[in-house]
Amino acid sequence: MKKGKLLATLLCSASMVMGSMVPTVPAMADAMKVVTLGADLSDEQKNTMLKYFKVDSSQAQIIYVTNQDERDHLSSYVPLEQIGTRTVSCAYVKPTTSGGIKVRTANLNWVTCNMIASSLSTSGVTNCEVVAACPFEVSGTGALTGIQMAYETASGQKLDETKKKLATEEMVVTGNLADSVGKNDATTVINQAKMQVIADNVQNADDIYNIVVNISNNNNVTLTDDEINTIVNLLQQISQQDYDYSEMQETLERVNDNVTGQAEESSDSSDDEDSIVDNVDQSALGDNVIESSTEDPGLAEETGAADESADGDISEVGGTDTGDGSDSSEEITDISQLNTDFLGDDAKAKFEKAKTFCQGEYSGDEDALYEVMGDDAAVTVTLDSDTANKLSIKVLQKYLGILGNGAVSYQEDGTEKYITPELNMLDKEMKKLFGIDVIDDGESSEDIDVLGDAVSSDDKDTLYKDTMKFFEKLYGESSESSDSADGSENVTTDESATDEVGDESYDETIDEESYEE
Repeated sequence: MKKGKLLATLLCSASMVMGSMVPTVPAMADAMKVVTLGADLSDEQKNTMLKYFKVDSSQAQIIYVTNQDERDHLSSYVPLEQIGTRTVSCAYVKPTTSGGIKVRTANLNWVTCNMIASSLSTSGVTNCEVVAACPFEVSGTGALTGIQMAYETASGQKLDETKKKLATEEMVVTGNLADSVGKNDATTVINQAKMQVIADNVQNADDIYNIVVNISNNNNVTLTDDEINTIVNLLQQISQQDYDYSEMQETLERVNDNVTGQAEESSDSSDDEDSIVDNVDQSALGDNVIESSTEDPGLAEETGAADESADGDISEVGGTDTGDGSDSSEEITDISQLNTDFLGDDAKAKFEKAKTFCQGEYSGDEDALYEVMGDDAAVTVTLDSDTANKLSIKVLQKYLGILGNGAVSYQEDGTEKYITPELNMLDKEMKKLFGIDVIDDGESSEDIDVLGDAVSSDDKDTLYKDTMKFFEKLYGESSESSDSADGSENVTTDESATDEVGDESYDETIDEESYEE
């Protein structure tokens, strides 16, 4: 993920903000548990999240969160154009009477469970279990506000507004610092400094400055003067609040042990059949799901969500250098040279369908095209074998790179046409490959208009549209204006707008044309 882009990461994931309830949901049997679902998820994706959480409408109060809710709560911190137009993230919250704050995340690739737990404690929450997740990878930076308000709904207690704002600021400061020093080091410095400031009731700015400098030195973390001053300003505001350290101690010490490598897996909740942190259906989200948990410090490393290097570079995917499943030193001349060993079963299945499509669409194999697109599909553009092979390799390389690690680096820019990040990334890559509305961003000319003069502009446009229709079908989305290649079309999902949750149905109306795609 590029440096200095924290605010951009808010746009996919800030979506757990709970404001208005859409629709009004009746009181549930267990009002102590609340699930928030992003209103812009398809019905299938919403039900997938409920399956992951292992809940239905009889077990938890379900709230649908809209993009307007998100804007209402984040516009003070993030420019509207960076917030995005869709709300997709989800949360499951259960207040508890002891045990501190326990957090599990799934498919959040930037914010960690420890960041959420530490910041949530600043909100004034003492004991709580939280599962924050999404059907596909998003950054997760905006999860905190929605969790705070879901907690208020579940507990019936209103959190102090100043503390909630400080908690949000803490998350932003931690995320900005993580851009330069890494997530664990950023959390270590801020969490340890907060512990000392609150425990010792330190309020003087110079004293807080010395604490931050000493802690960063002790942990071998190099901070700039601006970074130190930003942390000091945050902690000075926190020091003015009436926190009781004894109520925060369990959570903050657990976070510290986790991020400094001193923690062992907790056994406190593993024997609790009612624990929402430990009792999730991991199979519901498919393969290659990155997860983290304050109660299982090794989970992040096991699932690939571990902290990246200090400069923020994501580690190699599948042992390759290029991220597209191939060795950068090897010239790919055949599809069989593309390495998919690092992909999970679900990703491999999608990639195999993409191979079949390329064979059908670009090489003119009607049987292959019927297999993935249906009997009404037709080969509309005929390419010679060399051109078809070259195009197939380029398309599949781009897709393999996105399956491997593309979603980790994805950042919304307000031009999105789809809900699924992979589709938005594919659309941009396909436009480059087919020479559609290309913007010179310094990318290699090898990946721009690869068909060149060998194919007419009309045929390139047709191939681009047909290719995106395949990927839309693969991910269960469809474009209402597929005749347009200018990127301005609106999107609707294949599912109906009625969301069925468990055995009860809610007439949820999602105005899919009311937001910019």
